[in-house]
Amino acid sequence: MTMMQQAADEPQVSYKRVLLKISGEALMGDQGYGLHPPTVARIAQEVKSVHDLGVEICMVIGGGNIFRGLAGSAQGMERTTADYMGMLATVMNALAMQSALEALDIHTRVISAIPMDQVCEPYIRRRAVRHLEKGRVVIFAAGTGNPYFTTDTAATLRANEMTCQAIFKGTKVDGVYDKDPKKHADAKRYDKVSYDEVLQKHLGVMDASAIALARDNNLPIIVFSLDEPGGFLGILAGRGTYTLVKG
Repeated sequence: MTMMQQAADEPQVSYKRVLLKISGEALMGDQGYGLHPPTVARIAQEVKSVHDLGVEICMVIGGGNIFRGLAGSAQGMERTTADYMGMLATVMNALAMQSALEALDIHTRVISAIPMDQVCEPYIRRRAVRHLEKGRVVIFAAGTGNPYFTTDTAATLRANEMTCQAIFKGTKVDGVYDKDPKKHADAKRYDKVSYDEVLQKHLGVMDASAIALARDNNLPIIVFSLDEPGGFLGILAGRGTYTLVKG
């Protein structure tokens, strides 16, 4: 194989630093609750494939597979307490993902917005940036550290603080649709949609505060299917199916 052929075969990466946002439910596999270690390992492999290209990756993982603050408050629990419980659930997921990544020899740091020094680092922006510069995967846990904010908002906040070039949101479907594709056979997928359109049509990409924060800082959001093997890598290499949310 000539040098020119080899260069042509290598993926052309368009981003240097990205944030991958996934839900806690993505770690459940086919279970109805908790963590499914083979699923966590599969997602870790997807992250490794992109990390191997030299892309700096940080992550935010939701906690809905263990506890969802909004659901807890709906059942009569005080909202602030329920939200803090949800934040602790995200730390458990982050530690599981760290373990899976380190099993693949990817140096990983869990950084929590709620200090818990025995299990992870406290959030210090400059330290987090330095970890990324050194090629470590950084997993941001415990949301923003404040109740009433979702992990979507935490992801957008951290992506801005880390000067990421895009947020990759891994979901169960391959993009943003005008209606639920699992319920409607005629649902249409958007190739590209504006922040304002997402808000006006309630397209459910992320909550409104997360979308507004991304819009105000011109941060693109790429919505893709995490269930499709190689999907994360494919988009970075300029192929694959996804929806781009941009101004």
